[in-house]
Amino acid sequence: MAGPLTSYAGVAALRRALAAREVSAVELARASLAAAQARDDLNAFVHIDEELTLAEARHADSMIEAGTAGPLTGVPIAHKDVFVTQGWRSTAGSRMLKDYVSPYDATVVARLKAAGAVSLGKLNCDEFAMGSGNEHSVHGPARNPWDLSAVPGGSSGGSAASVAARLVMASMGTDTGGSVRQPAALCGVSGIKPTYGTVSRYGMIAYGSSLDQAGPFAAAAIDLVDMLDTISGFDPRDATSAERCNGQVNAPGRIRGAFADFDQAFGKNPDLPLQGLRIGVPREYFGVGLAAPVGDAVEAALAQFVALGATRVDISLPNTRLAIPAYYVIAPAEASSNLARYDGVRYGHRAADYTDLADMTGRSRAEGFGAEVQRRILVGTYVLSHGYYDAYYLQAQRIRRMIADDFQSALRGQCDVIMGPVTPTVARPIGADADDPTAEWLADVYTLGLNLAGLPGMSIPCGFATGAAGKPLPVGLQIIGNYFDEGRLLAVAHQFQLATDWHQRIAGQA
Repeated sequence: MAGPLTSYAGVAALRRALAAREVSAVELARASLAAAQARDDLNAFVHIDEELTLAEARHADSMIEAGTAGPLTGVPIAHKDVFVTQGWRSTAGSRMLKDYVSPYDATVVARLKAAGAVSLGKLNCDEFAMGSGNEHSVHGPARNPWDLSAVPGGSSGGSAASVAARLVMASMGTDTGGSVRQPAALCGVSGIKPTYGTVSRYGMIAYGSSLDQAGPFAAAAIDLVDMLDTISGFDPRDATSAERCNGQVNAPGRIRGAFADFDQAFGKNPDLPLQGLRIGVPREYFGVGLAAPVGDAVEAALAQFVALGATRVDISLPNTRLAIPAYYVIAPAEASSNLARYDGVRYGHRAADYTDLADMTGRSRAEGFGAEVQRRILVGTYVLSHGYYDAYYLQAQRIRRMIADDFQSALRGQCDVIMGPVTPTVARPIGADADDPTAEWLADVYTLGLNLAGLPGMSIPCGFATGAAGKPLPVGLQIIGNYFDEGRLLAVAHQFQLATDWHQRIAGQA
């Protein structure tokens, strides 16, 4: 069963219906709330508050009535539970913050609210965004709409599943090592991780401060344009927010402008809209470990791009294999620092029984953090400890620079964009890696490098392959660009989606 938005072919069609008074924002919100509550089998939503949602919907209707509506006014969306939200609980999928309600909105939430988007609530995620399957959540695992026995991907699994089931038109997630692109691929939707610093991290519960970046999900790439445009822009409250990069001002309007500017360089031939585009295909992404059906779907997508006029270029990213060890030193190190604030004193879970301050802190953390979070904190504390900092952490930072240099060598001289698989396989069964806590880390081999380098990347649906339960499951194509090149990525993806219909397939519909 799909949600109530299946009759609208994207955000633009929905906006036309709202503007023509064919449906009101309140009516749409009520229908979406009912569908979200009916699809509790997905476990995608962790907090719904009808009063808060309808208040936003009434405000959206007033904006439409007053003629001040924008591209997202009245559009049903939802937020991953690592964005703090005024009114809704903000738990980060953890017992540590089980009942926390923020007194303010994250910048991302505030900007979407100001644009008139209507939030249905908070979405399930791996605890503190640590995971690749949405299995590490105090709320239980979210489920894939294409196969309820399979993971939706992580850590933004609820965000991808809610869009795939058309419970919302778009949603917000975060990407620290692939947590937008990977669930987008496994659920058959489009998702983008922008250049590091493009979107404010203010009010985003931190995992890895040099890696975290917010990104939106939607069915189609064209629907991501206004989402990303709305949330982008310099924020003085975020020390990692980029004000300018490569001569470009990071301000609202930049994404849509860059998307439109694509036609200045390409699109001159209507029969070959991508003529002149050079697509780099890394040989390291097609080696041992890539499931053959996934590789076949990606190859078919690349052939479609060639048919649209693009040129395929063989490239090498030689340090790809080092991304996993480098990431799983750097990210846990930053996590151990960021999560030190949860000590049971100011906010968050506090143990009921303890003898002194040190005992209270230790017991509170042991009770409040799940196994995966504890595992990463321990790894991070170890690699930052005296005697191991140089051997592990500094070495990982050097490898990080090498990985970034590999991407720059390809993107500055050999190709305009890079394409390849997002994940080695389709969605795995829930619990399949329970006996090996680090097995899921291998699923991020194609995505981690972008976060280490700070580059933008996205996933779009490009086919299907058979899953463990014998059901067809989505395959995603990854598109990678140079810094601040999100507009081009979205334009390239849009041309592919004009020629294919993978993004129009809806779970639960024939």
